[in-house]
Amino acid sequence: HGVRQMRTGWADGPEFVTQCPIRPGKSYTYRFTIQGQEGTLWWHAHSSWLRATVYGALIIHPAPGSSFPFPKPDRQTALVLGEWWNANPVNVINQATRTGAAPNVSDAYTINGQPGDLYNCSTKGTVVVPVNSGETSLLRVINAALNQPLFFTVANHKLTVVGADASYLKPFTTKVLMLGPGQTTDVLLTANQPPKRYYIAARAYQSAQNAPFDNTTTTAVLQYSKTTKTSTPIMPPLPAFNHTKTVTSFSRKFKSLRNVVVPKTIDENLFFTIGLGLDKCPKNFPKSRCQGLNGTRFTASMNNVSFVLPSNFSLLQAHSNGIPGVFTTDFPAKPPVKFDYTGNNISRGLFQPVKGTKLYKLKYGTRVQIVLQDTNIVTSENHPIHLHGYDFYIVGEGFGNFNPKKDASKFNLVDPPLRNTVAVPVNGWAVIRFVADNPGVWLMHCHLDVHIKWGLGMAFLVENGVGELETLEAAPHDLPVC
Repeated sequence: HGVRQMRTGWADGPEFVTQCPIRPGKSYTYRFTIQGQEGTLWWHAHSSWLRATVYGALIIHPAPGSSFPFPKPDRQTALVLGEWWNANPVNVINQATRTGAAPNVSDAYTINGQPGDLYNCSTKGTVVVPVNSGETSLLRVINAALNQPLFFTVANHKLTVVGADASYLKPFTTKVLMLGPGQTTDVLLTANQPPKRYYIAARAYQSAQNAPFDNTTTTAVLQYSKTTKTSTPIMPPLPAFNHTKTVTSFSRKFKSLRNVVVPKTIDENLFFTIGLGLDKCPKNFPKSRCQGLNGTRFTASMNNVSFVLPSNFSLLQAHSNGIPGVFTTDFPAKPPVKFDYTGNNISRGLFQPVKGTKLYKLKYGTRVQIVLQDTNIVTSENHPIHLHGYDFYIVGEGFGNFNPKKDASKFNLVDPPLRNTVAVPVNGWAVIRFVADNPGVWLMHCHLDVHIKWGLGMAFLVENGVGELETLEAAPHDLPVC
């Protein structure tokens, strides 16, 4: 997740986009070169809900002879936030797909695989992060949860944010982080408190109104040396579950470490609405299969297109081998209907998206701007939108409907943060820019996994440029078959 995969789209991973899934008992070797990236990324399964448990940290250290752009920390610790069901997660999503209802929420959150001692099941397994007084630790925080943005904090300690999504930032201090699923944040923590035990805690940021969610809290323990393991850790305060103000003030502090070259002239100016929808119950379906709102089935879309993955070939195979009938390249550059995207009186006629496997074609080297506009169809929500194969600059974000005349003048074109996943504000918008310099087929989707299952995604087809260095590599010999 987040590796640029320059010309090696075959190693990107999402099922039916760049490859067919790896069959039971078979294997596939991912081969790629990491170029120009440094910091914290991660890896995960990209098939059904398997990433509920199949994930881990992917850490890119500074090259030999170079160092961090901050004093070298005394120690480094990866803290991977996850989500746990007391059930087979694949069965959970399969049941939701059958019924058309929202899937059951998780039973716990985890830090490095352990829920922590606030749950009655895992007191002995709570993760302990050791520190010595006066030391500085680099904490690499990763949100691997399936469907939930998370607040993260450490009792009585300040966190200095220095990087995110394998890109360095101008350092700033905060007490609380918010990470959407897919996002990583690197922070420095100095052990400058009395030598005791302090909780590291994470719990939900829930922006969708009236939607059920897992409201539990996962913990690990920051433990100073020479403290007794029996003492009760100090608990930090955490923001209210729906505290969007905390999220906004946090995200507005993100700036690239140095001034960067942002595309100023735009060749493709795209406007994508994102959000939920409701499918009418098909005539041949019993009521038990239409348990969404008012006898419908939940769905989701971008620009009113609900993305359908193929099943016989991957999109990249179909593109590179010229196989017809797998996809079309008519994904709309803007929504088919203009409306009050974040208003409260949205016409019911806009709730029903069209299903399709539509890609958007980009010439190599195209300078792209995308306005990602949340909608209040069914409910508005903070959506973590992830683009495969690329990093992008987040040049602006705000609430309400994007207004090009008013909002574009406030864009940060000097030192915007470079990310691979943008948390689009609830009932708001975010604007990203990138240059299409990596040929292949690249999925862009909401990293709340229930939403990608419902169709909140699309894919870019980036054509080859000139010569070998601007051309997709040939498919590897062990590429899985469907």
